[in-house]
Amino acid sequence: MSSAGKLTLALSAILVFFGVILIVFFVAGRARGKFQNPLARLIFLGPAVLLLFVGLVVPALQTFNASFKDQNGKKYVGLNNFSWIFSTSDNRTMLVTTALWIIVVPIAATALGLTLALLLDRMKRESLPKSLIFMPMAISFVGASIIWGLVYESRDPAEPQVGLLSAVVMKLGWSNPPNWLLEAPLNNFLLMIIMIWIQVGFAMVILSAAIKAIPTDVVEAAMLDGATGSRLFRFVTVPMIRGTLVVVLTTIMIAVLKVFDIVRVMTNGNFGTQIVANEMYSQSFVEDDKGRGSALAVILFVGVIPLVAYNIRQLRKESEVR
Repeated sequence: MSSAGKLTLALSAILVFFGVILIVFFVAGRARGKFQNPLARLIFLGPAVLLLFVGLVVPALQTFNASFKDQNGKKYVGLNNFSWIFSTSDNRTMLVTTALWIIVVPIAATALGLTLALLLDRMKRESLPKSLIFMPMAISFVGASIIWGLVYESRDPAEPQVGLLSAVVMKLGWSNPPNWLLEAPLNNFLLMIIMIWIQVGFAMVILSAAIKAIPTDVVEAAMLDGATGSRLFRFVTVPMIRGTLVVVLTTIMIAVLKVFDIVRVMTNGNFGTQIVANEMYSQSFVEDDKGRGSALAVILFVGVIPLVAYNIRQLRKESEVR
């Protein structure tokens, strides 16, 4: 088919689409009586539900089905793929590393975000430092990894140091710093710092808004009762923003479960830094083993479900209180 024919076909499809939409809305506008509300729900919710089903539910079911099949996806192998995940030593290390990410990154990012929110809320022109701290959120994980790759770059001590970390520790008297990304388990924490650097701004902005929303009469009453400093923070601020703290923690946990870009760019999962998301990508698209890749995807999916459910529950509780 020529380019002109393809263009004509595309324009025809667009016109047909808008024609159908206009007809549907015309019919909905003419509907009266008991059919009006059900028809309106069908028109406005139907396409969204259909896209959700086609784009999320069907692929999820296909992935779940593929996790019980062999590498080529032709023969069912039962729980062999899941057995492989939990029985090999490398995979057990991968699961422990992933669990470490889930524990360390959300707690560290939320704690730093809360600290910055408390400090900056007392400053004049707080929007400027907050904007600078939030800026890493606008950087992709790949871009952030490249930036921090320069920070962690290691060279022979006799040569000029390009890596910021090596240069700093050598100035402080460490004559022979290691190759940072090869030293396990230190390399895992260095990779976590990148994720924390990105997420701190998000935690700070959300928690700062929650702190500003605390009623002033509550704070003043607590201060009249003698609560100041750490006591005010512990017995007033934290309880008042507990729901927001939980939401921030669980949101960052979900982001950590899905992240693989940082590990992929920095170490490719080598030197004891492998995590579930990166191994899923490797098995699916590098090793071309759809069964094992799907099994790892199912594990991620099962891990995300309780976090999402808990997040929704907390949001509903907050909306009920408001």
